Amino acid sequence: MQVLQIIFTGLIIGVFISAPMGPIGMLVIQRTLYKGRVPAFFTGLGAALSDLIYCMLTGFGLSFVTDFIQNNQSALQIVGSIVLIIYGIYLFRSNPSRSLKPASQATATYWRDFGTGFLFTVSNPLILFFIIGLFARFNFMDSSYQHYHYVIGYTGIILGAIAWWFIITFFVNKLKAHFNVRSLWLINRIIAVLLSIMALIGLFSAIKTLLQP
Repeated sequence: MQVLQIIFTGLIIGVFISAPMGPIGMLVIQRTLYKGRVPAFFTGLGAALSDLIYCMLTGFGLSFVTDFIQNNQSALQIVGSIVLIIYGIYLFRSNPSRSLKPASQATATYWRDFGTGFLFTVSNPLILFFIIGLFARFNFMDSSYQHYHYVIGYTGIILGAIAWWFIITFFVNKLKAHFNVRSLWLINRIIAVLLSIMALIGLFSAIKTLLQP
């Protein structure tokens, strides 16, 4: 019974970590519309792997990880913001019609999609504080757990994250037929602007923090 509870808790945590519609969520939607479901799903898998790594860091090195983030929060936020700004500019200037390639031509980029999904998520270590809150809320780090309980729990987390990206790409792909090249171009630019705004807010916030005495 305890094992089933741990699996269920892991699934819930995995979904909650992935569900907030931040930059990675927008990227997955954009790639579903332009490249298709499989490249977008690989992007989500990259994000899920990053989330799993952060969950494991939280579970096995909580005090060290939180101290590191608190001491380097502004610098990490600046780096992550700059990455998002660069990608936002690229996205804004890209031509959607060039992204609409047959699946056979896109196969070679699946691992690149995976890599960008991973890098986008791993560049935002502040998610650790969210993970810590989830762990505390669901009592994931119970002192009575054995090592195999954590293996089961982390497996549940990655499965929950994968399930989330599977569902998102499925439904967005179903809506894809309702978009033409012009609407894709508009969505491309809207997502690029939103990403850039998020990045600029984070960048200015981090710089302001660094400049404070």
